[in-house]
Amino acid sequence: MASLGSLKSEIFRREERKQQYQAHILGLNAYDRHKKFIKDYVGFYGMEKPSQVKLPIKTDQDTLREGYRFIRSEEDDMDRSWEQRLVKRYYDKLFKEYCIADMSHYKSGKIGLRWRTEKEVVSGKGQFICGNKHCDEKDGLASYEVNFSYFEAGENKQALVKLVVCERCAEKLHYKKRKEKEQSERRDQEENRKKRHRTRSDDDTDYEESKEKKRKGKKGSASASENKAEEEDDHFDEFLEGMFP
Repeated sequence: MASLGSLKSEIFRREERKQQYQAHILGLNAYDRHKKFIKDYVGFYGMEKPSQVKLPIKTDQDTLREGYRFIRSEEDDMDRSWEQRLVKRYYDKLFKEYCIADMSHYKSGKIGLRWRTEKEVVSGKGQFICGNKHCDEKDGLASYEVNFSYFEAGENKQALVKLVVCERCAEKLHYKKRKEKEQSERRDQEENRKKRHRTRSDDDTDYEESKEKKRKGKKGSASASENKAEEEDDHFDEFLEGMFP
């Protein structure tokens, strides 16, 4: 039979564990409490091992990524859902005079543009400092109006925006068009070279045909002269036979 001291210690330990469990539960939010209760229920009463199921959670960043528009339309402003109100508040905090460019893939003609934040406006980034995201050049800056073509919300869109960049980044900005122009010029030069070659070949062919015609003409004249000489010899022989029967 258990002694009185052991019973007291067992009761004390139970109460202590109960208080710890309650304190742990009270320290959780509603979602974490729900997950713990489900986990405990499956662990104690379930026939299978509990599985860690992660439910999809939509954060504010996900909402901004889905609803953000580079240039908002009147239809976007008419939507009064909380998601669009959140996106509108973020959009209104941007400064939409100059853009910031990401030229990481400039060789393929893919340049990303976005509006400036308040921190970038205060530091002068994009206006007094090169607008390339990875460039901090302050000298030799020039402003360009860029026809920004982009794909957004299942549509192809265009916008005319301002971008301030240095000379080195300006070359990156026009790299794709310059390469396309050089390739077009090389194709034209190659096509002109082929045309000149074909023209020269045709001239050579005409010249050879002319020479062949002249050669054939000379042969025909020589044959006619020979035939005429033979006929004259025959007539001369007949003449001699008539004189000396």
